[in-house]
Amino acid sequence: MNQPGISPTSPSKEVIAKKDEALLAELGYKQEFKRAFTPLEVFGVSFSIIGLLPSIASVLFYALPNGGASAMVWGWAVGSLFILTVGLSMAELGSAAPTSGGLYYWAHSLSSPRWRNLLSWIVGYANTVGSIASLASIDWGCAVQVAAAATIGSGQTFVATNAQLVGIYMAILLSHAMVCCLGTAVLARLQSVYVVINILLCIVVIIVLPAATPKEYINSASYALGNFTNLNGWPDGYAFILSLVAPLWTICSFDSAVHISEEASNAATAVPWAIVNSITISSILGMAINIALAFCMGTDIEYLLDNPIGQPMAQIFFDSFGEKATLALWSFVVIAQYMMGSSMLLAASRQTFAFARDGALPLSNILYRMNSFTGTPVNTVWFVVLMAALLGLLAFAGPAAINAIFTMSITALYVAYTIPIFARFAFDNDFKPGPFNLGFFSLPIGITAIAVMSFMIVIFSFPSTPTTDAANMNYSVVVLGGVLLLSLAWYYFPVYGGVHWFTGPVPNIDVDRVDETHHEESTFVEKKAEGAVSVVRV
Repeated sequence: MNQPGISPTSPSKEVIAKKDEALLAELGYKQEFKRAFTPLEVFGVSFSIIGLLPSIASVLFYALPNGGASAMVWGWAVGSLFILTVGLSMAELGSAAPTSGGLYYWAHSLSSPRWRNLLSWIVGYANTVGSIASLASIDWGCAVQVAAAATIGSGQTFVATNAQLVGIYMAILLSHAMVCCLGTAVLARLQSVYVVINILLCIVVIIVLPAATPKEYINSASYALGNFTNLNGWPDGYAFILSLVAPLWTICSFDSAVHISEEASNAATAVPWAIVNSITISSILGMAINIALAFCMGTDIEYLLDNPIGQPMAQIFFDSFGEKATLALWSFVVIAQYMMGSSMLLAASRQTFAFARDGALPLSNILYRMNSFTGTPVNTVWFVVLMAALLGLLAFAGPAAINAIFTMSITALYVAYTIPIFARFAFDNDFKPGPFNLGFFSLPIGITAIAVMSFMIVIFSFPSTPTTDAANMNYSVVVLGGVLLLSLAWYYFPVYGGVHWFTGPVPNIDVDRVDETHHEESTFVEKKAEGAVSVVRV
């Protein structure tokens, strides 16, 4: 495996740009985006979507009632190792074929002719739903954090209602839409800022929190590393498995690096290392954060889950730092969470643009448009925001319904991750590794990744408690299952369904006519809305 570096013989930007464009042409696509993202900025997208501290804050309510301190610490360790196997397998695929379509492109190119169209269709929809649900869960977490800041600042006299939380959520979504309609260069430069803020926040919590926490809230090592508190009623072993939602949701959506690969410089190397490095760094820093929290959170877990502030981590900070210091620190947590949302929308809009480019989404002819002024897919940005806004309405069905968007995002993305990794090894294909190659270890790591994701897809389909009703059921099954069933119904619909016209990723460049003078004479493909294509000479 070769990591990018700088040497006296490093190729120039022009040479790298030509290689990137040539590789994309081999995959069947013309260069439509500006390649403004450096390798560090590609890493920044993946790392900022992980978010770490604000992400841990958003899903701490999954770990605390399903094992308490033990689940926070050891659940994170176990989850991180499993996630790394998924990331390594994804990195290999991303290095071999760095295109914005990524997952569904790989599913089609690596599957057998009999199954490739259907599997590509399923992966595309699962990836689209997962990306939208990821944006929704991130921005909902941000809305809860904003409300927690208001509660802290008001001396705990203000408590946000569901309607107020939804209003905050919608405002955050709209602001993200405006940010992500900016030019590619602006979005790229923001990633370095996101990385710095995230790392500084982690350092503050790891070092300052233990020093500032009063003695009455300091836990012993036996409690922090060995206590198991089960409040939801499932058997302890199953409760521990449910606690894995925390690390699996936090260190997820790392495929975002793939979705901006057509905007990345030296994509075949930058994309895989962005995935692997973001997972590795997040795993290490996240472990340290969870250990610090476990030692500094006190022993009253029920109070942390049901406190006036309405946010477990905010309550831990309040107990340790006091009101003013907590409000100052929490402001940066909110900023970091907000940055996560903008990065997630950036990646989700690119994935949606790529899927629309191949005619698979409703209104593809509208969604597959590049804004001439900003050079960004503005239409898909607003489409993703609209869909995420609809998911936010689940809040009116109750806490369990809106919290289901966290497990729904993981489940949908794991469906999209599993199929191309499986296809690589299960079908007869001509997979050619890119610069990032695991060699002999590819197969065992791939099998492990597939097994873990398949198991967790089943687990995340169950409710959070063994006794449930309409208000507490797992709505991720309803929403995700409904969308996938509708997508299959559309695929097999008589006469007009995708089975009659969808042929997977549709090239918009004729590679056979690309010469070595940077594709000056090319044949392009213009897709019609119904999925048919016609060749246009330019």
